[in-house]
Amino acid sequence: MITKTIQIQEITVDELADKVADKLLDKIKHYLDDLHTNESDVYLTRQETADFLKINITTLWHWTNKGKIKSYGIGNRRYYNKQEIIALLKKNELR
Repeated sequence: MITKTIQIQEITVDELADKVADKLLDKIKHYLDDLHTNESDVYLTRQETADFLKINITTLWHWTNKGKIKSYGIGNRRYYNKQEIIALLKKNELR
């Protein structure tokens, strides 16, 4: 085990505690923002969705047409919300 020594000068214990608390709070907020944003805003292409579900692209097309999975169109491309797919898997609604 490696031991390190830190020497602090010209700062009170309360000031040091406040600085550490502020920095830690910023890190936690940033982590939670990333966690929330990343999961809800991830959209997958058709191929990525098929790979994620381990199904054929034709099966994905059938499920989309039957309304089992919702797709979002941008131009002539289709995208699928990853969080919605995970929710469907948890409910066991995909077959």
